Amino acid sequence: MPGLGATDASTATLRKFLTGLGYDVHGWGLGLNIGPSVGVVRGMRELLRELAVGGKVSVVGWSLGGIFARELARDHPGMVRQVITLGSPYAMTDLRQTRVNPVYQLLARFYVPGAAMPPPEHTRPPFPVPSTSVYSKSDGIVAWQTCISAPGARQQNVAVNSSHLGYGYNATVLWLIADRLAQRPRRWHPFTPPRGMARMFPEQ
Repeated sequence: MPGLGATDASTATLRKFLTGLGYDVHGWGLGLNIGPSVGVVRGMRELLRELAVGGKVSVVGWSLGGIFARELARDHPGMVRQVITLGSPYAMTDLRQTRVNPVYQLLARFYVPGAAMPPPEHTRPPFPVPSTSVYSKSDGIVAWQTCISAPGARQQNVAVNSSHLGYGYNATVLWLIADRLAQRPRRWHPFTPPRGMARMFPEQ
């Protein structure tokens, strides 16, 4: 799921990589991500229901796409196997914690009521499915502190060295996503960098 102002073209490299590993990969197919408009919210839910007919779905979301992915999992936990977010500021408490705030505010008139700003993460029930939050202190667009949550039994934050616009092309991130997807169903375990790759994953 792409970020604000992006389309499926932004995730083409990531999807091609995962397809090459044998996964059944789908873009979101909703065109330009302008935020939580009526059409976007409805379209995401319909796509999830369609794909989940064959079993639970792993959802990967980049930036705003990751916030959407987490909201889908909260609303439909029985359809989602896990969520992987890439530089997604789902824990922000103020829209000024992202540099795209002016654009987001400009488009807010198109959003469904109450969707412009999700409730504070710390006030919500525990996240219902396994999740991996990928963040970078050199993100450059969003405050990295807004992209993480308190670690839990099935929740993990993993730091990488990447710019915000580079997550979907970063070899370290691709490796991490492949590792998360390769886990056996119902056998989630925290990510551990392979020997020799620890420097690629700071803050571990």
